[in-house]
Amino acid sequence: QVRLVESGGGLVQAGGSLRLSCAASGRTFSRDAMGWFRQAPGKEREFVAAISSSTSDIIYANSVKGRFTISRDNAKNTVYLQMNSLKPEDTAVYYCTSGRTVAALDYWGQGTQVTVSS
Repeated sequence: QVRLVESGGGLVQAGGSLRLSCAASGRTFSRDAMGWFRQAPGKEREFVAAISSSTSDIIYANSVKGRFTISRDNAKNTVYLQMNSLKPEDTAVYYCTSGRTVAALDYWGQGTQVTVSS
């Protein structure tokens, strides 16, 4: 059974930083692509970032490019999202996701809340 557990969310002022973590279990982590999505109140879930199993493919949404960094530690079965220069519009529930490729992210965590105050 695939399990993805996010942590690291919280309340931060605009311009601040947070690092989200996602611990994965139930599949061979090193073979899976990993990603992050987010959903703000009243809005649809949107893509944030993804990283392939080999890290050769790393993709970001234009809205976070240059501010967020996705990385993975295969020894710890964990993917990270370093978020810098946070803006109020980054406020959302952030979801970790995994799958065979960055285009096929099928498994989802429960989400962690990120709130950026102005």
